Amino acid sequence: MKESAIVIDYQVVPTKEKIINFFRKLPKFFRNYFASIFPILQWIHRYNLSWLIQDVIAGVTVGIVIVPQSMAYAKIANLDPQYGLYTSFVGVTLYCFFGTSKDISVGPISTVSLLVSTVVNSVVKIHPSITPSEVAVTLGLFAGIISIIISLLRLGMLVDFIPEPAIAGYMTGSAITIVLSQWPKLFGIPNVSTHAAPYQILGNILKELPQTKLDVAFGLSSLVFLYGVKFICARFTCRSPVLQKSVFLFGIMRNGLIVIVGTFISFLINRGKDVSSISVIQSVPPGFDHMAVPKLHIDILQDAGGVLPSIVIILILEHITVAKSFGRIYDYQIDADQEILAIGIANVVGSFFGGYPATGAFSRTAIMARSGSRTPIAGVFSGAVVVLALYVLTPAFYYIPDAVLAAVVIHAVSDLVSGSKYLKELWRASTAEFIVWVSAVLVTIFVDVQRGIYAAVGLSMLIMLYRFARPPIKSLARITLEKDADETTKQMFLDNSGNKTTTDMAIDKDKRYIYVDEVDPNFQNYITELPPGLIILKLCDSILYPNAEHISEAIVHLAKQKTR
Repeated sequence: MKESAIVIDYQVVPTKEKIINFFRKLPKFFRNYFASIFPILQWIHRYNLSWLIQDVIAGVTVGIVIVPQSMAYAKIANLDPQYGLYTSFVGVTLYCFFGTSKDISVGPISTVSLLVSTVVNSVVKIHPSITPSEVAVTLGLFAGIISIIISLLRLGMLVDFIPEPAIAGYMTGSAITIVLSQWPKLFGIPNVSTHAAPYQILGNILKELPQTKLDVAFGLSSLVFLYGVKFICARFTCRSPVLQKSVFLFGIMRNGLIVIVGTFISFLINRGKDVSSISVIQSVPPGFDHMAVPKLHIDILQDAGGVLPSIVIILILEHITVAKSFGRIYDYQIDADQEILAIGIANVVGSFFGGYPATGAFSRTAIMARSGSRTPIAGVFSGAVVVLALYVLTPAFYYIPDAVLAAVVIHAVSDLVSGSKYLKELWRASTAEFIVWVSAVLVTIFVDVQRGIYAAVGLSMLIMLYRFARPPIKSLARITLEKDADETTKQMFLDNSGNKTTTDMAIDKDKRYIYVDEVDPNFQNYITELPPGLIILKLCDSILYPNAEHISEAIVHLAKQKTR
């Protein structure tokens, strides 16, 4: 039977019908788009009492951590402590409406606070009429606007081009910078500028060390307590779930506990005195005392032009990295562009409350996850704790020692330093990436923070472009793979010295092989020669315009080397 040809002919859809279909689909498109902007609509109808209880526990637990930590980070940014509380309240409260992670806790972080402090210091020095809070609020507003634009343009994928070593190097350099900048407060040493390069701060601290005051007793004892509790809780194991949970809660509340104890002792020491014998944070206005429309100063943007991009980079990098990490651990997916939109809106709205740039923090997110949060609504209860602190606890904040807050900061940022295990793995995996890490640390420490970011990102981009343009091409050899062969058969292509010998073509067609890099030292005594006239090459990257000519020349060169 003769087969007949099958002709498939599609009718051309008229333009009028295309337009009608387009407008017919518009309502569904807007519904889906609106739902994607507010992820809370996808799960709020399934919310139940069990989730509520777990969210309350997790949210309150994180709230207890947020209060002392956010005040300490505000001090890093050269701001009064209440601005850290304003920032935290807006971040944790608004995130539940726009975020896609159940664990993220949005608020101030140490590295961004350090960048804000550099801008605050430089702007106030040039323009004394501009207050530090106005500088910080302006940075928060424009960082949020830029983040929203990046989200709407769906440019979140650009984060994937910045490798982990660049981030780790910058974080390590920033942590060292922050620790050194907190030492004068920890020891109660006056007249030490914390805005100089870290090595200069260290030198000035050593010169002024004889001027140490009573603050050092509060600072060092707080550090010993914080690290002692962390060490004991990390190694404590028991079979009782209730006792284990109690130990966990005690461990994560160590910041709040040391602030409470330090404040109480400070109150006893300073009661009835006109001048405090130690440095305290003094009066904190209750409530949201600085809510207002942000005052825009062009001078701030001009002076912060070089730092604002680095603030946005860190906001996005830190948040997406943390969200993806906990998404993998707890088996849920996050939308990078939606997460960028969430922190953008949080920063824009936060600027009206007096907040400065905020993003997802790793330490608080880890506590939120371990506390059993089920939905982003847990952040609302963290915000409630912050509101309670602002309206009820502000009189007690007067006596909080600066040395205790410095200890809290040092303890928090020490986790940002890359460990020896990570550095060993990085060295073994890629020397070039290790150089990126080292350069980021050195530039951050010896120059400044924002240049450390740019150096790390710039060097990473150069390495990536070089790898695109000059991908390696491997020449492969083979090793016999006989599953059921005896010892003689396994070595039939090796001589008595274990060296490779000429392949026996008569029986070679029935053999099975694996192919490896011919210069790999692990297989030099086991590889066998390929049949005459055969060359096997492995391209380690895609063929693109920048590397097409290089690959073709390399293939020709290898062919000439292996042929007559």
